[in-house]
This record gives sequence, structure tokens and C-alpha cells, in this order.
Amino acid sequence: MIDTGLQGKVVVVTGAAAGIGRATALRFALEGCQVAAWDIVSCQHCPPDWFTLQVDVSDSAAVDEAARTVAHKFGRIDVLVNNAGILRDGQLVKCRDGAVIHRMTDEEFDRVLDVNLKGVFHCTRAVAPYMIRQHSGVILNASSVVALYGNFGQTNYIASKAGVIGMTRVWARELGRYNIRVNAVAPGLVETDILRNMPEKVLEEMKRRTPLGRLGKPEDIAEAYVWLASNSASFITGAVLPADGGIVTGT
Repeated sequence: MIDTGLQGKVVVVTGAAAGIGRATALRFALEGCQVAAWDIVSCQHCPPDWFTLQVDVSDSAAVDEAARTVAHKFGRIDVLVNNAGILRDGQLVKCRDGAVIHRMTDEEFDRVLDVNLKGVFHCTRAVAPYMIRQHSGVILNASSVVALYGNFGQTNYIASKAGVIGMTRVWARELGRYNIRVNAVAPGLVETDILRNMPEKVLEEMKRRTPLGRLGKPEDIAEAYVWLASNSASFITGAVLPADGGIVTGT
């Protein structure tokens, strides 16, 4: 068996109550990690051995307090998975018969960036000092393949996920001297609750465009996070790992 080097590590996962976040936290727990699960909703249905905190990642003060609480309890923070994210899809400007019938609102734009982009900034800024002091750490950020090729009706989401890629590369440069690695994962379409409101014909078209012919599962993305956090990826930083079934190739 390969030694991943993760046994006993303290791992913070944001958005851990469901979907990719929950699958990621479960996968790190299988490696023998101590999991600190953060989510804006209660994590009451999470395993009892997880250290759960209700945290809104868009609230910088709440994030700072949560990081202090985890560091105080465990004495260190080894891995941060910035998974929390939301959608507020809509066209920039929607017209019908030459008339504008809807524009993306400031609230729709700002709320997505507050969670998906500023949330990543808040959590990384809060956790990085603990990693710097211990001269080790791994920070993993959730981007998306749509940040690489664009997507209809997702101005706000793509702006946030493209920004995550940029911050990942900056932080890899800034924090590498402290033996801290920073990488991003760019999932494709993944079977989570978010897809419940998506028309079936759209899902089928996405499957058709994916070389592997299926949607991703939360566990597929969790495996990518665990690998990037492990000793097997010890010389990888500043990278963006697509976990998309090849959809970028098929686009």
C-alpha cells in the first residue's frame, strides 16, 4: 500500500455538508485524517467524529474565528479544501423581440463572487498563517472547467472560478517558500443536488459531449483532492487539474 502521508493530518473542508464537499471529507477520513467540516448549514448529519462548524465563508470574521477554533483544538491545520460554492445562473442581458426583459442583477453577480471567490480568499488568508508557522500545508481550491472554456448564462460563476485559478497561481508563488502547495481542481458536470433543476435534455447533451460518456460523481472529485494533498503530488503546485471526463477536449 502506498503511504499517502495523510494519516493524522488535520483537514478543513468547506461546503462539507453535502455533495462534493461531503464526499471529499469522507475520503480524507478514510485516509485517517482529522476532518474539520465547515458549512453555512448545520453539519448535524455528518459523522460524529468530524469536528463541525457552521461557517459562512463570505463572512471574513466568522472564517477567522473558525480557523482559530480548529487550530486551537488540533494544534495545526494541514490541508484546506476550498470547496464551498453557489450558482445564480442567468444571461448577462436577455432580450425578446428586440426588448430587454432581464439583466443579471448586481445581487446575482455579487453573491456568487462573495462565496465562490471571496470565500476562497477569506479561508486561505485565515488558514495560511498556521501553515506558515508549521512550514507545511496544502491548499486546494475548487474551480471549474467552465472557467477554461466559458459557458452560456454563467457570467458570475465563471468570473468567480476563473478568479480562483488566478489566485491559486499567485498563492503557489507566494507560499511555496514555506513548503505550502496550492492547487486547483476544475470539475466538469457532477451529479449533485445542483443538477436537479437542470433540464434533462441539457444533461444528455453534456454527456454526449463528454468523451467518457457520463457525468462525474462527487467521489471522482474527492479522489482528485486527496491525490493532490498526498505525498504522490509533493512536487505539484500552481496547477489546475481538470476532473471532467474529458469535456474540455470534447468541446
